[in-house]
Amino acid sequence: MSGRLTPSAKAALVIGGSVLGATVLLALLAPWIAPHDPFLQNLDQRLAPPFWAEGSLSGHPLGTDQLGRDYLSRLLYGARISLLIGAVTVILSGMIGVGLGMAGGYAGGWLDDAVMIVVTCRLSIPLILVALTVVALTGTSLVVVMLTLGLLLWERFAVVARTTTMQVRHREFIEAARLCGASLPHILLREVLPNILPHLVVVMTLELAIAILLEAALSFLGLGVPPPLPSWGLMIAEARDQMFFMPWVITIPGVALFTLVLAINILGDGLRDLVAGGHAR
Repeated sequence: MSGRLTPSAKAALVIGGSVLGATVLLALLAPWIAPHDPFLQNLDQRLAPPFWAEGSLSGHPLGTDQLGRDYLSRLLYGARISLLIGAVTVILSGMIGVGLGMAGGYAGGWLDDAVMIVVTCRLSIPLILVALTVVALTGTSLVVVMLTLGLLLWERFAVVARTTTMQVRHREFIEAARLCGASLPHILLREVLPNILPHLVVVMTLELAIAILLEAALSFLGLGVPPPLPSWGLMIAEARDQMFFMPWVITIPGVALFTLVLAINILGDGLRDLVAGGHAR
């Protein structure tokens, strides 16, 4: 097996990483580069078109929404919301899934059976319906959305962590750590986890994209991030009434969401090939 990456894997890493990195950078710099306050309303300038359309306003390169708020500013701050929810979801779900998967994969026996029963029960539950029910019962807030998604998106982490832990638990360095008297937490955190981490990073990119899409879906249905917070899903929902007459109001956040999720998936493909050794398919 060759240790070199194929050209397609290199391109995936560069393209996906560049787009995701640029989005993260723009989100972090939003307070300094956004031309206007994303919450500032001006009904005299509502639904101004972007710079490429006739009737655009100076100082609003992407136009304004139905309340006269600057669209570029809301788009930049919306990236912060999407990335924050995605990151917190991945961290929370990763802690749950990796903990369960490593415990079951390393111990085996009845504990492994119990972990797989929990995973099977989770897979039998329709994700979007549970998320809608929880958010509808508890109310819409940023914290509720992050906790709901984090507590529902852990099963892939658990399956991958369990499988890879089972592959390394009988390796020589694990046996050496046991013979040296290393504690169980030391073996799991210092010996097992670093060796399965590359596979978990691939799962992380997948879960990040899913979390961002689910947040957008919940916000579109009015059960996600509450207004006036600038969420891309909420921006798409608010633009539904104007989509046939002013298509740019729904196209701009839609393209931004599509581009970010596509970039994350492309990056995940590159990372998968990197973990696999970059051999040609």
